[in-house]
Amino acid sequence: MAQFDYDLFVIGGGSGGVRAGRVAASLGKKVAVAEESRFGGTCVIRGCVPKKLLVYASHYSKLLADGAGYGWTIPEARFDWPTLVANKEAEITRLEGIYRRGLETNGAQMIDSRAIVSGPNTVRIAASGREVSAENILIAVGGRPNAMPELAGHEHCIVSDDVFDLAELPKSLAILGAGYIALEFACIFAQLGTEVTVVLRGDEILRGFDDDVRRHLRTEMEKKGVRFITGALFKSVALSGAQRRIELTNGETITADQALLATGRVPNTSALGLEAAGVSVEWGGKIVVDELSRSNVPSIWAIGDVTDRVQLTPVAIHEAMCLIETLYRDNPAGPDHELIATAVFTQPEVGTVGMTEAHAAEMCRDLDIFVSRFRPMKYILPGRDEKMLMKVIAEASSGRVVGVHIVGPDAGEMAQLLGISLKMGATKEDFDRTMAVHPTAAEELVTMYQPSYRIRDGRRVDG
Repeated sequence: MAQFDYDLFVIGGGSGGVRAGRVAASLGKKVAVAEESRFGGTCVIRGCVPKKLLVYASHYSKLLADGAGYGWTIPEARFDWPTLVANKEAEITRLEGIYRRGLETNGAQMIDSRAIVSGPNTVRIAASGREVSAENILIAVGGRPNAMPELAGHEHCIVSDDVFDLAELPKSLAILGAGYIALEFACIFAQLGTEVTVVLRGDEILRGFDDDVRRHLRTEMEKKGVRFITGALFKSVALSGAQRRIELTNGETITADQALLATGRVPNTSALGLEAAGVSVEWGGKIVVDELSRSNVPSIWAIGDVTDRVQLTPVAIHEAMCLIETLYRDNPAGPDHELIATAVFTQPEVGTVGMTEAHAAEMCRDLDIFVSRFRPMKYILPGRDEKMLMKVIAEASSGRVVGVHIVGPDAGEMAQLLGISLKMGATKEDFDRTMAVHPTAAEELVTMYQPSYRIRDGRRVDG
């Protein structure tokens, strides 16, 4: 039997890679996890966690203003960006330490270096040049922001990785892109007092989400001062003193202190040695894997954003646990990517699970659609002009709820619990016979008894 230096060598110290390495080591396997940057990966260091901290910070501008409606007299508030950045850095440093301790406690070796695949069972450590062998190699290096090197003047722009360490809060910000990352940052900076312009190629934001969600969110963001320019892209970016002068493809020119490129992410597979090892990589850098996360090379596996299946941290962790079942528990397990609840931390927040109306109309043909728009109770006394949206999509014949979409306070929290319900196959009747919790916004989900409209044979029927 062949002898290897490691049972499992993990390249990438993000959420998926660390989970796989830690659990494999806890089972007595000899494991190494190599990370060239900081353990914790995109989510902890330059993604979900610091972003949510910025989201919380940005909430206070409205919360302080709302206080007057509840009888609070609050002196004029001042915001200090460097303080927020420093506190954010302290928190992600703390979390990185937890990731490291988890690996160390379970006996996994941590390698602070880039690692390159040199063969089906070999890896080269870049810092030392040493080559090691492994029975199995797991690629979990995630993705990176698309820096758009083809854009003239791209070097004058920033990407999402750079946002968290800006030296000062920009007075104006132009964002290219209208996906969830672009819109989350648009809301953060707008709430902190930055003048924000979002430029998008299409006619509407959040492609792939339910159309009612897309329209509702854009309306509410515009109320908060975010400007949208549709049907355009950045054509070129040049410095003009301390500002960026941005020419758009529609002929318009805008200026801003910072220009953020947020047009998506790409798998982080460049210069990883995969071609030399014979690993199949599709256009854009995506590692091709089967239902068990195995590449075409039997000893090389891949999970998380590097496979470009579903780019969410919990998905990468789930794929890691399935891999452990497959490799070390004699239980081949493919990840389940169906009915994944999702939150978008815009302001207002989006929570969604299941199919959009357009997708459901194609798949189910006959639907009952329940829609409610209302002002949340918490905004009544402050007089805040912000509406909430709730939408439930049910299959007409069975009553099975196939999609729920929410825009408003705590939408992400609601989506998590709704994910359980839909995963269990809940019907609209189950919703209707569930007692409401009053007074809450969430009670609207169980008190919409009559359809707002119907879809029959894929087409809308009002009444």
